[in-house]
Amino acid sequence: MRTSWGSATDRGLVREVNEDALLAYPPVFLVADGMGGHDAGDLASRIAVEEFAQLAGQPSATADDVHACFSRTASRIRGEFTGGRQGGTTVAGVAVTVHEGGAYWLVFNVGDSRVYRWADERLEQVSVDHSVVQELIDMGRIDVADAASHPERHVLTRALGTSGEPEPDYWLLPSGPHDRLLICTDGLTRELGPAELAAVLASVPDAQEAAATLVGRALEHGARDNVSAVVVDVATAAGQLDDVHITVPRMGAELGVHQWDEMLHGATVPRFRPSSASEELPR
Repeated sequence: MRTSWGSATDRGLVREVNEDALLAYPPVFLVADGMGGHDAGDLASRIAVEEFAQLAGQPSATADDVHACFSRTASRIRGEFTGGRQGGTTVAGVAVTVHEGGAYWLVFNVGDSRVYRWADERLEQVSVDHSVVQELIDMGRIDVADAASHPERHVLTRALGTSGEPEPDYWLLPSGPHDRLLICTDGLTRELGPAELAAVLASVPDAQEAAATLVGRALEHGARDNVSAVVVDVATAAGQLDDVHITVPRMGAELGVHQWDEMLHGATVPRFRPSSASEELPR
């Protein structure tokens, strides 16, 4: 299965630093939402990108491959944040995998970043948030409409680097010829509801334009958090070689005035492991 894709990220209108990071390179597509402030959350999310980027370029990835990336990410984060310094990250994404000879989506998630599938004119949230409000919804103690204003709406029940071994959830979905997946941080879903997400995914055929439009709409709504979106399509036979976007900042003279600033745009490509900072920064 070939894919076409696009991605966009922005620090938003309130936060000073973009603690989101993303990876968009077959067979894996993901977003990571760091926690802990500058040089903590942004470092944790970058570590996730670095570890999952080891799968880039493979024709497919297995559940064991993905889980090994989770384990390495959690171990590195715990190693970086010592002496009372705290940091962690959510990770949500999808990998192209093969099961019994057929092409499938392997959806994975830790935290409250999300994966949606748009297919047959219907938007489905595949992943399930690991959050206090989601547990309250599941227990019937609050309604979905109450979640956005609940005082514990930001409290996660799972994240990478904040406890022991990672506990990701996995879903295996057969791929359809017209599937479109949206992978996003909660900075997007706190500004746009399902109806608005669906409207963009249905009306904007180009994956890169769709991702940029979603982030732009979040900015129009106030973007109180960092915002990241990755849109992945099953490539059509006519466009599967040309209609492909790779999330890698251009280098050298090509940059022009559009400098790639990780403080603003988040980390998107593998980097050498940064040295630890001595200063503890707020969560």
